[in-house]
Amino acid sequence: MISYSTVGTNDMQRSIRFYDRVFGALGGQRTTTSDTWTGYGRKGDRGMFFLTQPFDKQEATSGNGVMLAVLAEERTAVDAFHAAALANGGVCEGPPCVRVGMDTEFYAAYVRDPDGNKLCAYVRK
Repeated sequence: MISYSTVGTNDMQRSIRFYDRVFGALGGQRTTTSDTWTGYGRKGDRGMFFLTQPFDKQEATSGNGVMLAVLAEERTAVDAFHAAALANGGVCEGPPCVRVGMDTEFYAAYVRDPDGNKLCAYVRK
C-alpha cells in the first residue's frame, strides 16, 4: 500500500553513512544519491525509503509518534540492524527481543537515527 516513505535530515552525508550500514544489515541498498535526496530499497520490495532535506528549507525534525518499521528476514538481521545503528550514531529505543502486541509475538529492535527519526526492524518468526 505504501509506495515510499521519507525522513528529513540535516546532514545528508552523516545520514548516508548511518543508513548504508543500517539498511545493509537488512539486505537493503542505496539506489539514489543526490545533495537533496537519497533513496534505499531492497531487491524484490516495491516500497522505497528516502532521506531528504526538507523542501521548506527549515531544519528537519522528528515527529512525535512517527516511526518507520522495516521487516527483516530473520532475528540475526534485527540484531545486526540494532548494532549497526548504535555503531553509526543511532540511539537505542529498545534492544532486540521478543515482544507481544496486537495478538502476536514478534522479535524487534527500536532505534533513533542521528536526526532523531524512530526506526524499527522486526521479524514475525
